[in-house]
Amino acid sequence: MSNDHLEAQPVELEHLPEQREIVTFMRRSSPLNTSQRSALEQYDHLILQYPVGDLRQHFPNPARPLTVEIGFGMGRSLVLMAKANPERNFVGIEVHIPGIAQCVYEAGMAELDNLRVLDADAIQVLKEMPDNSINCVQLYFPDPWQKKRHFKRRFVIDERMQLVEQKLELGGTFHAATDWEPYAEWMLDVLDNRADLENLAGKGNSYPRPDWRPQTKFERRGIEEGHVINDFIFKKIK
Repeated sequence: MSNDHLEAQPVELEHLPEQREIVTFMRRSSPLNTSQRSALEQYDHLILQYPVGDLRQHFPNPARPLTVEIGFGMGRSLVLMAKANPERNFVGIEVHIPGIAQCVYEAGMAELDNLRVLDADAIQVLKEMPDNSINCVQLYFPDPWQKKRHFKRRFVIDERMQLVEQKLELGGTFHAATDWEPYAEWMLDVLDNRADLENLAGKGNSYPRPDWRPQTKFERRGIEEGHVINDFIFKKIK
């Protein structure tokens, strides 16, 4: 498989043309180790090529409930969830190439058939999905975009949550986790005021950390730095 499509240059946020659509991520580059380079070729069947259309159709069993994780980092927790839930399909969206490579390496070694990954803007991928087609959208430890002038790049804003709601099936869930307290407060303020979503922990509350969400590298780092971890699970109710 050619890796040309996986090579990316960092995005200089301060110099983006005004007409460009605002992105919620920033690309960064780092070298691949030997197993990661090999994985991109050996397990290329796990890597979807954008545009992808209906994500469900890229699996042997497309009728299974679909989980979409946005920004899976190095992918360890995503692989563990796919292993633990063979009755469910998982798609991970990430722009960090070593993370994609490491994820497909571990998924390939585990011979998983219910996990696919792609390098793309998650917003564009969601826009191409049929409405009411995703069972769960996961957003674990996203960039909090701490500077006020970058708040518009946060994934959890009303405009993007409207899109998430549109693509979730009735009863489907949006699950976010963050170790950045100001972003947690921001998330709660946005999500608790969405009429189509119900806070499964009760309005104004974070959800107790679920055992089925494997701990991520970013989570461990946050805990080591004394940060409070907040989970939010919201169900689409209409």
